[in-house]
This record gives sequence, structure tokens and C-alpha cells, in this order.
Amino acid sequence: MFKSKALLSVSSDAKTIKGETLGFLTGILYLAPANTTKWNTCPMAKLAQCDVACLNTAGRGAFSSVQQARINKTTWFFTDRNDFMQQLVVDIAKLIQKAYKKGLKPLVRLNGTSDIRWESVAFTDVSGIEYVNIFAAFPNTTFYDYTKIANRGELPSNYDLTFSYSGVEGFQPYVENALLNNMRMAVVFRKEKDIPTTFMGIPVVSGDNSDVRHLDDKVIVGLYAKGKAKLDQTGFVV
Repeated sequence: MFKSKALLSVSSDAKTIKGETLGFLTGILYLAPANTTKWNTCPMAKLAQCDVACLNTAGRGAFSSVQQARINKTTWFFTDRNDFMQQLVVDIAKLIQKAYKKGLKPLVRLNGTSDIRWESVAFTDVSGIEYVNIFAAFPNTTFYDYTKIANRGELPSNYDLTFSYSGVEGFQPYVENALLNNMRMAVVFRKEKDIPTTFMGIPVVSGDNSDVRHLDDKVIVGLYAKGKAKLDQTGFVV
């Protein structure tokens, strides 16, 4: 099985590069989304109907080599999880070192194109220390993600989540659950000019200025459709 030399993509897109101006160096893990392999990494994708409009093929994701790399990483995670997690530890440690050299704070997003409950992924590091999850291994590092799973329960203090909205009718109970749990929410609008100042009575902030979500309060993170999402007719895009 081919193993990637690096699991994290560091400041690899416009939004994360913008994050450097806010003092953060961001590393993102991109896996193969939803059911693009035999392992479904996005359990809510079919119900929310975001699988069709997924950003997986946007930007560098349009290249077949990038898609294959994401498939390889996903295969590694599901077939030799502990080995994968040990490599992830190495990559995060490198990110931390690189960030401090640049005078920045490290920021890690593990679900760049997936929706895995990382808080439930335990592993043993190379020295034999057992960790309940990756967040326990790096308690002083901030992690963040977007998720369509509203009931993630109690999370590690260094793991920040933004709920990902879908307007699909069958998904509305999960939206309501997220609202009851006071979750910050990301909403994709058709065009940039369509992004309102409020949505569902909640203030909207731009989600394209940066990806440093953990600095936001309980707001709507307004995004506009890109790639396949521009053609979405399912209700996922507002």
C-alpha cells in the first residue's frame, strides 16, 4: 500500500494563506469524501445531499493525482489506523515547529473533505503511550472542523466545530438540533452577492476571508458556491 509522504497540506489554499495574516499557520488533512471509496467518511452526506456539490474536486482537487493521494490516505487510515495516526503525530509536530519558526500559531483541520468523529479515534504512539484521541496528544494545539453531525457530544477543549448547514428538507431536524446546541453554522449561498447580513435571525460573517473559525462567536459563516456547488439544485445551497 502506498503511503503519503505528508498527510497535512499546509497553507495550500487562499483562505488558509489569509489565516497567516491573523497569526495562524494551518494544516489540513484531505481524505476521500463520502462514499468515493468503500469507506464512507461522511455519514450525513447522503441525507444532506452535499455529496454531489462537494468541494472535493475544487481547486487542486481537480487533478487526478490529488484524488489518488486522498484515496491512498483514506485507505491507510482504515486499513492500518494506528500507523496512520503515528504519522499524523509526526506531521502535526512538524507543523507546530514550522509555525513557531514563522512566529505563528499552529492550527489543524482534520476533516478537510471528510466528517470523521476524530474525538473517538484512539491510538498508541511510537513510544507506547496510549491516547484517547489526537487532541489529547497535542493539548496546546487548536484543532477545528466543519461537521454535519449535530450531536457530537462533549468535545475536547482544543477542538472547535462549526456545523455545516443544508437546506434539504430531511436534514432540518439536524439543523434544529445544532441551533439548540448553540453551534456556529456555515451556510453556502448561491452567489457572493446573495450572502445576507443575517440568516435565521443570526448575524452573518464572511467565511471566505479566512478559515480561522475558532475566533468566531455563534454566527452564520456565509460562503458562496464554488465548483460543482454552483449547479446544486438539491437545497444544500441556499
